[in-house]
Amino acid sequence: MKRVRFWGTRGSLPVALTAAGVRRKLSEVLRTAGGRIFATDADVEQFLDGLPFPVTGTYGGHSSCVEIETGGPDYFVCDMGSGLRPFGQAAMARRAGAAGQTFHIFQSHLHWDHIMGLPFFVPAFIPGNRVVIYGGHAELESALRRQQERPSFPVDFSIFGAKMEFVHLEPGRAYDIAGVQVRTLLQRHAGDSYGYRFESQGKVLVYSTDSEHPWKETEHLERFVEFFRDADLVIFDAMYSLADAITVKADWGHSSNVVGVELCQRAGARQLCMFHHEPVFDDAAIEAVLAETRRLEEITRGTSRLQVSAAYDGLEIEL
Repeated sequence: MKRVRFWGTRGSLPVALTAAGVRRKLSEVLRTAGGRIFATDADVEQFLDGLPFPVTGTYGGHSSCVEIETGGPDYFVCDMGSGLRPFGQAAMARRAGAAGQTFHIFQSHLHWDHIMGLPFFVPAFIPGNRVVIYGGHAELESALRRQQERPSFPVDFSIFGAKMEFVHLEPGRAYDIAGVQVRTLLQRHAGDSYGYRFESQGKVLVYSTDSEHPWKETEHLERFVEFFRDADLVIFDAMYSLADAITVKADWGHSSNVVGVELCQRAGARQLCMFHHEPVFDDAAIEAVLAETRRLEEITRGTSRLQVSAAYDGLEIEL
């Protein structure tokens, strides 16, 4: 495995940057510029590079969709949130729309925010392409077909020209898929969800979203520590603060930045990427959570450092 690309990082529903939000960012840039003169485009870029990310960028955006670049010809994708649409457009552009491509898509679960991108996934409309959708839910195929039944959607599932396949994965069993070893783990979430551990070429990636981790359940926590063991990157559902996760939002099926740090430290993981951001958080709020999480990692650090990042639409992480 070579790298990971994030196409959608929000939880529950997509979130758009509003006109007011864009105006606030522009106002902050102009105030910081303080009337300085930029002689060249390079001067502008250098100035922008020195500003905080929440001012010049945005965390997004689209709901869950993550691409894994394995080094092979096939595409690997986790979840089909609204981010699947821009991923599909980019995939078509990379190979000039050529048919005969294979897409391996791994579903954490079947809630709407994680499947809503499929009706807009351009490669699925191309004859000669192959789309293989994997998951732990017995109703995987029926749920995706039902999403496109009337009156929910104007075009039914038969519109797809690609060969559509569905594969049920059993937790705990190792599968070899296009040269990548894949394992799944049952997670705690309403209607169940599944985490994925991908291993290839000496690299380990864990994708674990929509999962709750009760503090007092030692056996549950140990299962995840082993699943995360020695991972190069753990993509982790850090939707809530710890306070929310154990009080008003307990049993809502999501986790926190604090739990993510603890599990990754115990597992000896190298990098934690916080994911499935709370839709009510703006860019500044997510940036504040990131700063707090990095500080937490620093003061709880053992013999090795855990690198901490927050996912945003467009982020790439080298493995």
